[in-house]
Amino acid sequence: MFSSKNKKLEKPKTMERNVIAKNTTIIGDIKSDGDFRIDGTLEGTIKTNGRVIIGVEGLVKGNVDAANADIEGKFSGKLLVSKILTVKATATISGDVVIGKISLEPGASFNATCSMKGAIKELNKGNDQQKTSEKTA
Repeated sequence: MFSSKNKKLEKPKTMERNVIAKNTTIIGDIKSDGDFRIDGTLEGTIKTNGRVIIGVEGLVKGNVDAANADIEGKFSGKLLVSKILTVKATATISGDVVIGKISLEPGASFNATCSMKGAIKELNKGNDQQKTSEKTA
């Protein structure tokens, strides 16, 4: 009686895991909703709403845009992680990094320009509050 014929059936969200295996090289751009594990080499761009894992022998040269990332191997380029970046002791990172939060293990090589999204918002809030208090004084 109250149901609508226009309702679409929602597919259950299953996060597939895509793997770039050892001794495999991909040159180009990849876009996916699923997770990625890279044990080979990727030269290009990867964009996903899931997690990107760069294994110990993995190498990425280019851009990564993901919700979460775990890096054990080598990364060079621009890394955008909206939630948590986990950098393992075996990792080597160089380039530009923009993250929500970071977990960095001792022993990792992290030679990158790094900015945290949340910190910028909080700093801006503090500046706005100072301006407001100055006006009311």
